[in-house]
Amino acid sequence: MGSENVILVADVGKSRCRVELRQGDKVLGSADQHGFPGLGMDHGARFAFELLADTAAMLPAGVPSDSMWRIGAAVAGVEASAENSRELAALLSERFRVPAAVLSDATAAHLGALQGAPGTVLIVGTGAVAFRFDDAGNLHRADGWGPLLGDLGSGRWIGQQGLQAALQAHDGGPATSLLAAATALAGSPARLPAWLAESDNPARTMAGFTLEVLHAAEAGDAVGRSLLHEACRLLVNTVTLASDDSKRVALLGGVVKSEFFAGLLHNALASAGIEVVARLGDGMDGAALAANRRGLLQERYIHRDGTV
Repeated sequence: MGSENVILVADVGKSRCRVELRQGDKVLGSADQHGFPGLGMDHGARFAFELLADTAAMLPAGVPSDSMWRIGAAVAGVEASAENSRELAALLSERFRVPAAVLSDATAAHLGALQGAPGTVLIVGTGAVAFRFDDAGNLHRADGWGPLLGDLGSGRWIGQQGLQAALQAHDGGPATSLLAAATALAGSPARLPAWLAESDNPARTMAGFTLEVLHAAEAGDAVGRSLLHEACRLLVNTVTLASDDSKRVALLGGVVKSEFFAGLLHNALASAGIEVVARLGDGMDGAALAANRRGLLQERYIHRDGTV
């Protein structure tokens, strides 16, 4: 096996840490466990390093981790602390004795989707953000401001709006099947606020209700459909703000894995004159690209071996 092509790729997110050992397009082994709050926290680099190293140690026996020649790590919170990002790159390089590249999960998603080319990517998961790298490698961003101030049209937004619609129906507002779905979560509508407050991560918990909204809308529920159409309108606005004159976007994130929602969003974007292009890969592919290739258009946003 040619060791020159073996790389360790990681996606260290807030809900999950994934690692893969790759050789070219082949995944030799993988492991995953819980995530962490993000690099912006105190001692964030050390926490991320220990989590990544611990997850890498979970790779199946027999996987040739000693043959690594590069590490690419997409990590939540990179944009919050360049210092912690540089420290993490240095820790990884020292531990595994190979060059290491650390970049944000969003930059990795863009790299994976467009393989380093300029353009716009919309990520719709628990949060929602649009990124565009222009021809000069400058980053332009819209939204991604978190559950309190932004992430409009995201999984959290859809789920929250669905729960609110359920309570409005309970109060005598427009009838919706979402009331029964929400009641099943807490036992009664009156228990929903306390049920949500007891959650370790209310934003993620609300995002979990998105699937119920999608099912309701696809089944013809008028309230659910209205919520999804509004989510699409908000996401089109986010893409427009990030894209400038660009009229093409790639879509990523768990919410757009729903064929029903993706279809609605495609139609909304098309009505705004924006073409959806096929994504070429995901964030793990982007991290692999950052590990293997220097001088990328996005190079200024990649931290290598302790230096920017």
